[in-house]
Amino acid sequence: MEFDDSGGLPLFQQVANQIKTGILNEAFPEETQVPSTTEISKTYHINPATVLKGMNLLVDEGLLEKKRGIGMFVVRGAYEKLSQEQTEDFLNNEVNHMISEAKRVGISKDQLIQLIERRYTS
Repeated sequence: MEFDDSGGLPLFQQVANQIKTGILNEAFPEETQVPSTTEISKTYHINPATVLKGMNLLVDEGLLEKKRGIGMFVVRGAYEKLSQEQTEDFLNNEVNHMISEAKRVGISKDQLIQLIERRYTS
């Protein structure tokens, strides 16, 4: 995990994003415990309330669950949910941007498809 307190993204959001990344790269597999609030706050010198706020975002999103007295755990289906969100984000942002740019510079639909097919197999 890496955190940047230079003022860009709030630390609690960075905590949530880092845990999401851990779920996606399977550092935190489904149904396993994530590091505790105390562990993250001590290791990275972040206020425990800030860490908890980030974790609670993931509870609200249905990615983590609290097990009273034990800790936070990755829920079953969290990987698939995050993977789908990333796919939708890619399609809605990157692909749309690419299509807009292709139109702007005069690349036809057929040319774009050919370019993608060539590069995709490389």
